[in-house]
Amino acid sequence: MQAPPPSLWRRLTQFGGVKQLRARNSQVSAAVRLAKVLLSEKGELSGARHATALAAHYDLMKESQLVSFFSALVMDFDAPVAELSAAARAYLEDPNPATSSRLAKISEPPRQELIRRLNMAPGGAARILHMREQVLNLLKAHPEFAPLAEDLRHLLASWFNRGFLQMRQIDWRTPAFVLEKLIKYEAVHQIGDWDDLRRRVQGDRRCYGFFHPALPDEPLIFVEVALTRVMNDAIGPLLAQEMGQGADKPKAAIFYSISNCQSGLRGIQFGNMLIKQVVADIKAEAPSVRTFATLSPIPGFRAWLDKAIANGDVADAELAEKLATPDWKSDRDLCNALRGPMLTLCARYLMQLKPDGKVSGITDPVAKFHLSNGARIERVNWLADVSAKGMRESWGLMVNYRYVPNDIENNHAAFVERGQIVHSRGIRNLVQGRPQSGADKNRLST
Repeated sequence: MQAPPPSLWRRLTQFGGVKQLRARNSQVSAAVRLAKVLLSEKGELSGARHATALAAHYDLMKESQLVSFFSALVMDFDAPVAELSAAARAYLEDPNPATSSRLAKISEPPRQELIRRLNMAPGGAARILHMREQVLNLLKAHPEFAPLAEDLRHLLASWFNRGFLQMRQIDWRTPAFVLEKLIKYEAVHQIGDWDDLRRRVQGDRRCYGFFHPALPDEPLIFVEVALTRVMNDAIGPLLAQEMGQGADKPKAAIFYSISNCQSGLRGIQFGNMLIKQVVADIKAEAPSVRTFATLSPIPGFRAWLDKAIANGDVADAELAEKLATPDWKSDRDLCNALRGPMLTLCARYLMQLKPDGKVSGITDPVAKFHLSNGARIERVNWLADVSAKGMRESWGLMVNYRYVPNDIENNHAAFVERGQIVHSRGIRNLVQGRPQSGADKNRLST
């Protein structure tokens, strides 16, 4: 058995060693024994039976028991060090398909095969997703679980690749138990009630989600879209209960909410594939649509600006005082005074610049998502979300990221491969302290 990491070893020796630690909990001990039996099984029926038994034990575990069980998976089900070293030496001495295959086989930890076999139990995919969520939640306190987290990510990334995913349009005819999931998982703009939900899935609104055959009633990710006549600069009209005006020959499709539903898939990206497929579907359904853009939050902007003000990096010495004025957004004079500098600062933040325009490297998570998916930064919108959350995260500012179908691949390569941020002339003007061209108009870019 491979020696445990020092941090884990200190924790285990406080209880008298690995064996004594496991003896404190028969549930964990039984699960570890079943895991070893499951790995040794050759028959499919007996394997499924043992997988079901192991799953039953796992499902009953509390957090302290999970810690012990995950520790056992890391320590007792790792790649054998001696065999791995021998295989590596053999490959280095004689690199050929046989030694390469042997090295690849030995380097895979047995716990990966254990997780594959655990998937034979009823509800296996949902359980393994939940297992990764639990491991990730424990990772900060138990960094020694990192190998297990990586094994789970590796397996789930292959099981949930695009080839297995099904995109479905979600509308008012969708079964209620699936619609309820939208209310539960909406992460950007809370869905208030069933009337609110109904407004978001019919008329000039669309909702699309990715589903997996193993979880047919569980959306993995979904996107909400408004078909409009303009590139919207405020979220209020898009969330309004009344029917909008964009259904008749709309000119724009506005992606105003994208929500990941499964915490166990954190870091496994397929939002870009969903957006591309939705663009294709809308183009086929509504040929009048020429502009595809988001109206997105800027969740890191206020924290970035607060830090810049505290460090004295902001040229406007009175900015903090103005922002500290209670309900300043209702004061026309204050709004006029804040608008220009705040739009400039926000543009610099999105462009990964410091307030003074020098390179910073800070990246807003939503910006990184859309830029890596091939969008460009189109426009920053003043007081576009004056909700408590919008003011708390970004002082009410929002941004349009625009997806130009013919440019998506080039924009993606520019950002991912060369670190370039594709942006409009209006954003360049803001970064340089000039007014954003067309910023006050809901006009569509051509």
